[in-house]
Amino acid sequence: MNTQLKLPFEDSHEATAANDNNPNEWKAKFEQFHAANPLVYELVKKYTLNVIATGRDTFSMTSIFERIRWYTDIETTGEDFKINQNFIPYYSRMFMSDHPQHEGFFRIRALGRKGARK
Repeated sequence: MNTQLKLPFEDSHEATAANDNNPNEWKAKFEQFHAANPLVYELVKKYTLNVIATGRDTFSMTSIFERIRWYTDIETTGEDFKINQNFIPYYSRMFMSDHPQHEGFFRIRALGRKGARK
């Protein structure tokens, strides 16, 4: 992979107690990132389908992201790749929406608040 992944915003910051409850802010950032970096979702699909093929009923999108990081950091050359952890729930939901036969494969929580898993 020689394609440079671009971050659409410079002021990337992690979720904190002060900003973690604003899903609209993160949704907008996710949509911007996804539009600029469609390869990320292609990798999400590839690695998720690989896991599903092993027979697992559920899995962690965080683990999928770590696999993507391994791929982009170790197996490819080019610019360093950064992806915000706050995008994980959006990729989980996107995958299950696009692949309804795998609804529930990723455990999700309500966006914008801490609480029980769905």
